[in-house]
Amino acid sequence: MIDLHMHTTASYGRCTPRELVDRASAAGVTVMAVTDHDTTASVAEVHALAQSRGVEAHAGIEITAVEDGRDIHVLGYFVNPAEPRLIEFLRVQRETRVKRVHVIAARLAELGVPMRLHELLHEAQRNLGRSIGRPQVARALQRAGHVTDTKDAFDRFLSNDGPAFVSRPGSPPEVVIGIIHRAGGVASLAHPGRTRIDSRIKAFAIAGLDALEVYHSDHDEATVQRYHRMASDLGLLMPGASDFHGDPTDGVEPGASTLPPAEWERLSAARRRHVIG
Repeated sequence: MIDLHMHTTASYGRCTPRELVDRASAAGVTVMAVTDHDTTASVAEVHALAQSRGVEAHAGIEITAVEDGRDIHVLGYFVNPAEPRLIEFLRVQRETRVKRVHVIAARLAELGVPMRLHELLHEAQRNLGRSIGRPQVARALQRAGHVTDTKDAFDRFLSNDGPAFVSRPGSPPEVVIGIIHRAGGVASLAHPGRTRIDSRIKAFAIAGLDALEVYHSDHDEATVQRYHRMASDLGLLMPGASDFHGDPTDGVEPGASTLPPAEWERLSAARRRHVIG
């Protein structure tokens, strides 16, 4: 079982690296990648723990690009976490995230929903590898009793058209693709069925996008088939995974969506396409 899109507490996940590896191993995952948002802080620990459990682990990342004011997530497989330009790019990404959470907190206060986000912000500033964002704010809203769960938090306050939404500055997908390539990685557009930017995928492919996340826990069979056809037409690889965050409300477990072995072989072979440096 191959699952190449999972998260830890280094970003939006609820599981520590050890808990993630334990749950992935128990679910029967044999090949995994940790792809935290805008950080590789958990990669080394996950790799070591996975190795001890007989699970093959690979370095990954999920980078937030921005186009026309909306977030577009680009996955990077097989990246070199020590690549200097990647390190600097991600440092700036995380600083931007902290500033955004400050503004979201102020916006919530204006709406009569004061939030104590000091602990979250302090942790991000103390642990410079930690990546924070709206999901953690949603959990804080739930803990404070303002919402019933994280979905309610997004529905009422934090969604892109919500009253506490704050747009972020950021690099376009084409730049993010280049960052991933320079770090030796393979770039894939994450969960296209959720992002819904089909009209832009061809342009991203021309700009160097390597893959389209065809298999995803949000994709029903019709969606899988649609993106399978699109990836085939554009000559893109077809990765897939659960996008596991450990959130009990979404019902997603490691291996909930897996990558067919033949597609894993194609993706694994593609790691030689880009040269680190």
